[in-house]
Amino acid sequence: MAALTPISRKPMSLVLPTVAASGGLLGLFVGTANNSGFLGIVIGAAIVTALAAIYIFALKNEQMAKWISILVFVALGYVFGGIPGAILGAIAGWFFHWFTYWMYEGRYRQHLLPYLTPGQVLWHYGFRVICGAIFVFLITPILVVMPLSFNSQDFFTFTPEMLRFEAEGYSLKHYQDFFTNNEWQRSFKNSLIIAPIATVISVSLGTLAAIGLSQSHVPGRRAIMAIMISPMIVPLIISATGMFFFYSSIGNWMEGTLGLSKNFVGYVKVILAHAVLGIPFVIITVTATLVGFDRSLTRAAANMGANPVTTFFRVQMPLILPGVISGGLFAFITSFDEVVVVLFVGSASQKTLPWQMFTGLREQISPTILAVATILVVISIALLTTVELLRRRSERLRGMSPG
Repeated sequence: MAALTPISRKPMSLVLPTVAASGGLLGLFVGTANNSGFLGIVIGAAIVTALAAIYIFALKNEQMAKWISILVFVALGYVFGGIPGAILGAIAGWFFHWFTYWMYEGRYRQHLLPYLTPGQVLWHYGFRVICGAIFVFLITPILVVMPLSFNSQDFFTFTPEMLRFEAEGYSLKHYQDFFTNNEWQRSFKNSLIIAPIATVISVSLGTLAAIGLSQSHVPGRRAIMAIMISPMIVPLIISATGMFFFYSSIGNWMEGTLGLSKNFVGYVKVILAHAVLGIPFVIITVTATLVGFDRSLTRAAANMGANPVTTFFRVQMPLILPGVISGGLFAFITSFDEVVVVLFVGSASQKTLPWQMFTGLREQISPTILAVATILVVISIALLTTVELLRRRSERLRGMSPG
């Protein structure tokens, strides 16, 4: 690329300290991994600052600077972490080259309003950095679990073969164990029985409750709403304890008076308990959908002679359906991933997948747990993606976003 345009250059008192801080942050992670965090900060800041100064004052060629930066960080990454370190080094090298020129040429202001003050620009990007750091903090444990599920050994750590990216270090045997082991399959089938039924109950009751509480003439609707979403707020162990005593009495009555089998009653108790946990999610999502609902549509349907049931299914339901499905997906995830309540309310016959994982962690450390965790993560991602697509569709239907 041609030499930099002098007009766009930013003062070195801004560029070099900012670039040095980013290099120090990277050095903190590398140094901590090698038992010397402070030394990592110093070395990382020094290397990045030196490279930035060379690029700006001497080289003045962005394309060449990019390849120099990548090669330097690849070499450093290989020294400290082998092939995986070299790959991460290539990414880091590209980023620091880009970041240096992004700061020096003032590209960070290209898509911002020209009248923003330096403080406002700093907050604009600082806020995004904070959000990104929180996202990394939340997602890193999941990213660690997923590759460990392909470990060819029965360990919960990365083996030398995995770190060297050798084929011998990876295997699908833990996934095979999940799909062939009777204990895992029985718990998986229980989850597939309990979660859908609990979801249907949650969606039915939660939708009706949300529609009723959305009416302005309902007395004490705020207090009722607070009570109905309380299972989301109260600590789960307290809810589980209360459900244990409540459903025990119901179970004894169903077995003694109605003569139902103990196994069937156990499923009923767990399903009802999970439905209670899922109803608040349905109420919240459907209520949020009803905020933008045009009440004149239901009045127009009534004027045309439609009864309330017809009005609900033909007019109201199609418009709030994305919110209903979103609430149902949240309720399904809650039931499918729940372990505390089922430990209190259920028995061994109703052992769900999370319960089996909990038992496996307590009694035998098997990497099959990691394979199951990865499967659950993939299912959750698919469901949350569906929720987001439905949310956008709901906004389009209500005219809150362009089509």
